[in-house]
Amino acid sequence: QARLDEPVRRAALQPLPTPLREARSMKFHIAINLERMTPETDMTEVRLHVEDMIRMADRAGFEVAWAAEHHALEMTIAPNPFQILTWWSGITENIRLGCGVANAAYWHPINLAGEAALLDLVSGGRLDLGLGSGAYQREFDRMKPGLEQKDSWQYMQEMLPLIKELWKGDVEHNGQFWQFPKATSCPKPLQDDVPFWVAARSPITFDYAVRNNANIMSWPLTLPMAEAAKYRDQLNEAIDKAETPYTGKFVMMRHTSLYENESDRQATLDALRNVLGQFGNLMQKKGDVINGFPERVPVDELDGNMRYDPATLEENLMFGSAAQVVDKLGAYQDIGLDGFIYYASMGLDMPRQKASLQNFIENVMPHFG
Repeated sequence: QARLDEPVRRAALQPLPTPLREARSMKFHIAINLERMTPETDMTEVRLHVEDMIRMADRAGFEVAWAAEHHALEMTIAPNPFQILTWWSGITENIRLGCGVANAAYWHPINLAGEAALLDLVSGGRLDLGLGSGAYQREFDRMKPGLEQKDSWQYMQEMLPLIKELWKGDVEHNGQFWQFPKATSCPKPLQDDVPFWVAARSPITFDYAVRNNANIMSWPLTLPMAEAAKYRDQLNEAIDKAETPYTGKFVMMRHTSLYENESDRQATLDALRNVLGQFGNLMQKKGDVINGFPERVPVDELDGNMRYDPATLEENLMFGSAAQVVDKLGAYQDIGLDGFIYYASMGLDMPRQKASLQNFIENVMPHFG
């Protein structure tokens, strides 16, 4: 298990010297998965836990709840984001329902347009539709054999404008990846203008999102604040060279956990490092996946653009006391974010997940209007 040197530990538990910021407007979103880290975890308990977290976020005024798409993985059980969001629509009143994100390469456009529109209809017009390019080559090897993850952005770029056309009425399509005779989406969305989102980290995706006036979500993984600032710069560059005005939103996601004592702090760091070992396995294909559970690869054997040591994780992620998290969020707001996605899923035990979210609701959100 991860342990910090005593001076580092004591410093980490001290409030940051920067005073709490005056209340400033900032929107908050939540992303959460159905997750099982071991076969012993009861699936019904997982379902009830996610329901509790979503209800808490809805009552607290979170703007969007995000559901992902992943396949054959117990750590992120999300075979159909629209099915998950339809479930959430029945237990919430106000929170918007974000598909974050559907992997365009795994879908047929008519299928995706219809499922998304049905969700908008049954939820009373609360759909936010996000499209992306996927993360794990392992999934592509099973869901879209022969497609390299690095090439999947092309599917997303063909899909996004096509969904908008299918929602308007009949369209015939003869594209690079999909071809079909005249057809339309049935049903149509309840909203006249469904918010579209693109998951972006590379300049080419920022350029595409700006050209299509799509909202943007970014995830700097475990990298430092400089990575978040780089994404803001990429967005600014895309806006500067665009031929039409950009009015989209820009939000960012980070693993988030609030704690006020050493026991909860250590549990958070241990849980995340365990998840990162599994995540690194999937990203770099350095281990097997057995019955849906990725083998944990020792973090010191992983390479690439991830950070794993406890002190760096605590500094880079939205970890710490309420005062520390308020200060960190202020820095994100200063680079021009419209919203922050509280990423709750990291293998942490359910009571601590709920305690962290409640702490965030009571002691962080009021500082941002």
